[in-house]
Amino acid sequence: MWDASKCTLCGDCLVKCRYANYDKDRAVAEIKLLMDGKDAEILSTCVTCMACNDYCPTGANPADLIFTLQEKIGTCPIVVYYKPVIEEYVKGLEGKADPSQWIPGDPDKPVLSLDSFHFEQFPEGTLDSQLFKGLNVIRGGEYASLTGCVHMGRTSLVEKYGQVVLNRLASLGKDIVYMHNEGFVLANVKAKEYGFNVPFKSIHLFEYLRNYLRDHKSRITKLEKKIAYHANCATRWIPEYDNFLEEVFDLIGVERLSRQYERLNALCCSVPVLFMNKELALDIQKKNFEDAIACGADAMITSCPLCDWVLRRPSAKLGLPKIFITELCRMALGEKSWPEVSP
Repeated sequence: MWDASKCTLCGDCLVKCRYANYDKDRAVAEIKLLMDGKDAEILSTCVTCMACNDYCPTGANPADLIFTLQEKIGTCPIVVYYKPVIEEYVKGLEGKADPSQWIPGDPDKPVLSLDSFHFEQFPEGTLDSQLFKGLNVIRGGEYASLTGCVHMGRTSLVEKYGQVVLNRLASLGKDIVYMHNEGFVLANVKAKEYGFNVPFKSIHLFEYLRNYLRDHKSRITKLEKKIAYHANCATRWIPEYDNFLEEVFDLIGVERLSRQYERLNALCCSVPVLFMNKELALDIQKKNFEDAIACGADAMITSCPLCDWVLRRPSAKLGLPKIFITELCRMALGEKSWPEVSP
């Protein structure tokens, strides 16, 4: 959450923003407007990537202030464009649309939560993989992660529906494995901020994959590939879980290359602005892939269905395979072949 008491008006959060072009004086002026609850240019410039929280040296969380003001003022492109999307999203949360779907598994195994993502938004055959054999599976609007609503200008939905979603998951009576970062963030970050009760054990996808691969080393054939990793924005809330991902890469024999646009400097995938500023979105995608190619990567790895979807175009155009993290693991387990992509 935004903490005004920690803000020193240093301006670093907006000076370092790659989507704005502010010097220190302009950055400070923008922040002062936000602190006074007033409209500011950054509300329309912001692509909701949350990097400014990482740039802030004091932990004031300026992104949270921006998200709150975007919704309150309501005139920035993200809020306006996504209004009808949010209306359908809320219907799903209230059980009036996007009915839940349940695939029963072994009674003693956890539930794999897909949040509100549809089955077809994950690579074909994902749920048939030995990675998830026997797991119970749930998806639907009533299980939406909510934290991703910051990308649509409705951060308040976390506070309004967070406990409701967590209660629905708790009613399943099992541990929950989150297929997407944002659902895990709701249970482990936002729950603490808002005081939500989380009466179940939650497991991040990276930790789950690490555990599975570690327990099935004999089935792994090292891939011996070099990869670039594209982190979705929600991972900025839980940077410590990157350690599990590093273990996954080590177990399956891929080298995560160092490049310009990763970790602190990771780029947004461009989904939040794709339909409002296509030129900017395509420029973001191009920079991301050209950076991966320049460092010698054999593939770009994603861990979010939306990131995976939006990066299909540059993947096909520039000839660098784009692989979802579970698919990468399936390749090491012999379930899939390494993809061939021609420019």
